[in-house]
Amino acid sequence: MFLMQPIGYVRSPYQETREIPKGLGAKHEAEGLLEIRVEFEPGLTDIEGFSHLFVIWAFDRSEGYELVGAPPTDDRPHGVFATRSPRRPNPIGLTVVELLSREGPVLRVRGIDMLDGTPILDIKPYLSGVPPERLRRGWLAEAEARTRD
Repeated sequence: MFLMQPIGYVRSPYQETREIPKGLGAKHEAEGLLEIRVEFEPGLTDIEGFSHLFVIWAFDRSEGYELVGAPPTDDRPHGVFATRSPRRPNPIGLTVVELLSREGPVLRVRGIDMLDGTPILDIKPYLSGVPPERLRRGWLAEAEARTRD
């Protein structure tokens, strides 16, 4: 067993899960703040040079898990590891946000899909060497195709 401590908290316009856009074509354009604890502020040195960040966070209000379930984007069941479901064995979330600005230990970002007060576990610069034409979207692409037909 290992313990993690939050490095900060999300300030989000979303108070309840139902407010967060979900489903095919959902756009995550909400702006919010990543308020980093002051003792971790030195860890933000040079972060302004990156346009996007990975935010690793905890589904702190999720209880239990389901290994197979139907996500809101499809009526077919899928394994939890093939979805973004909050009901996971380890309730960890991952979001890519656009960094808009930094003021001390506070990062203003766009692309929030977390609830207000969500604990932040880590932040990393978004880097991807995978060309878009090589990315596969699995069952999600199939579900999108079915809704277009």
